[in-house]
Amino acid sequence: MSAKIAAANVKLKRAYEAPAAEDGIRILIDRLWPRGISKKKAALDQWMQDIAPSAELRKWFGHDPARWDEFRRRYAEEVHQNAELLDRLRSLARQGPVTLVYSAHDEVHNDAVVLRNLLLER
Repeated sequence: MSAKIAAANVKLKRAYEAPAAEDGIRILIDRLWPRGISKKKAALDQWMQDIAPSAELRKWFGHDPARWDEFRRRYAEEVHQNAELLDRLRSLARQGPVTLVYSAHDEVHNDAVVLRNLLLER
């Protein structure tokens, strides 16, 4: 079995928050680039578009908290179909801090929250 990832190694941060040294590797996990943010200001190390929810799922969810539980289930299914990206993220998080960067306004109901839980579940 692979080593457990320390919860402190997987951070979440909105793309509109200033980068910090303790962020470690900054990975944008949205399919779309955050509005009004330059590449320089984003200070990203990677952009993993393919781990983001599908366009269909994103549109269906529409950041509606009433659809949160079903969104989490469907998105987890999508992520598990993309296991190599999840494994790559897990590998990075075992080595040190990783910050999943997202642009959603809702800091509780978004894909980064689901993805962090998936990373830490093993």
